[in-house]
Amino acid sequence: MINLKPALRFVLACIFMDALGFGLIIPVLPRLIGDLAGTRDLQTYWYGAIMVSYGLMQFLSSPILGALSDRFGRKPVLLTGIFGLAVMQTVPAVSSSLLFILASRIAGGVLSANMVVAQAYIADITPPRQRSAAFGKIGAVYGIAFVIGPAIGGILGQFDHRLPFALAGAICCLNFLYGALVLPESLRTPDPRPWCLARFNPFSGISILLRQRTTLTLAAVIGLLYLSQSLMQCTWALYTEFRYGWTPLNIGLSMFVLGACIAFVQGWLLPELLPKFAERTIVPASLAAGTLALAGIGLSPWGALSAVLAWSFALLGLASPIIQGAVSRTVPPTVQGSAMGALSSLNSFSGAVAPVISTPLLVYTAEGAAAALPPGIPYFLSAALLLTALLIALSARRCLH
Repeated sequence: MINLKPALRFVLACIFMDALGFGLIIPVLPRLIGDLAGTRDLQTYWYGAIMVSYGLMQFLSSPILGALSDRFGRKPVLLTGIFGLAVMQTVPAVSSSLLFILASRIAGGVLSANMVVAQAYIADITPPRQRSAAFGKIGAVYGIAFVIGPAIGGILGQFDHRLPFALAGAICCLNFLYGALVLPESLRTPDPRPWCLARFNPFSGISILLRQRTTLTLAAVIGLLYLSQSLMQCTWALYTEFRYGWTPLNIGLSMFVLGACIAFVQGWLLPELLPKFAERTIVPASLAAGTLALAGIGLSPWGALSAVLAWSFALLGLASPIIQGAVSRTVPPTVQGSAMGALSSLNSFSGAVAPVISTPLLVYTAEGAAAALPPGIPYFLSAALLLTALLIALSARRCLH
């Protein structure tokens, strides 16, 4: 029998090191691509291709890797994902070829199973009623790592743009050794179904969520939540620059505080609320808080008020771990990886389509009062999506215990 607390610490440590390694490269990846591309037009082209390829590959591969972990175990698939991240981080540190860097991002997206398998792992070792709080710890760990990682990456990038990549690759290699030597296997009941390539396709995991009304409803709520969240994240930098004249320092500080707020909400506040309030109460309240925050940002002519509202948007972080926990309790143990992979695919898909939706809307923000639509239109759209999720959640509260 696995000792639950040490096993949970092991997998959270793996997640932290992976997220830290990923966060290290955020401040320097655009500059490195610009140095290699030579012109601003080529920099934009290559940066877009590299970013979209990673999200697209994550979307396609997450359910497959989740299904593989159901069949062959969490540990080997988790270690494969860590190895993929190590390759993805190391190539830009040693290569001057944009094609190789693009290829490494594609491979990294295919193999980046860490979040999916980590969720399935935690579902294996955690009692059903404690899974929402455990999933919240994953979000808290990611939040902390993304507060620390970009700061270290920015400092190292002042000396050499490749240093953060080298450090990120080294962290992933240490993480691989740590997981190989310390992490126990959690899967006790492998998926008994015979191997079939047709079952390991990007939409097999999503089909699991569509089979039951409960999981379909939960998937609709979290899908809208992810899309709204992605729209906010991908527009914040340009929106605040266009509307409020913020500098990179202002934007960076606001994101630093937002990351700290998310870590606080998911790591401390959620475990405190779960014993006192029903999940069917916390989720609608979280969605309502997020909706009001987004609408307020769209209406606010003051940057300081928008910053405070963006930090309160972190309360939306209460909802996703609870929904993930509810899905994990609903599906059979033998398909935990597939179900978690499907949820991860919804998140990856949202990250891929959000820039396509939101970037044209920022034109109205840049034009200001002369625009045909209000400058806050990107955030009104985000609020509308979240309001839809709130209405669905209120109409199906029985899906949450």
